[in-house]
Amino acid sequence: MESVQTDRAPQAIGPYSQAIKANGFVFASGQIPLDPTTGQLIEGDVRAQTERVLNNVQAVLEAAGSSLSQVVKTTVFLADMNDFAAMNEVYAGFFGATRPARSTVQAARLPRDVGVEIEVVALA
Repeated sequence: MESVQTDRAPQAIGPYSQAIKANGFVFASGQIPLDPTTGQLIEGDVRAQTERVLNNVQAVLEAAGSSLSQVVKTTVFLADMNDFAAMNEVYAGFFGATRPARSTVQAARLPRDVGVEIEVVALA
């Protein structure tokens, strides 16, 4: 196993890694819409939050030697399932013809009361 760390994504705010590489896979921790430069939540609706989250995910994957095109599974956590269509619109723009498997669930509460969190599993 190998821990993955990059300054291009928010630093872990607890006892976990941004991602772990193991057995040919990258297991990326959930990302929330934090600006990696300031460590602060970004302003905006779920569209803006989803874009920031997926940019953070992309940075972690690149640090692991992977990419969004190598993602095999995502899990999307939404604070409000009414935001599904808006999140989905932004999400679709980040993934090309090869669309990963995905689960989307509404969570009772997400870290720092954000609207969206996304975790991924990718090929290393």
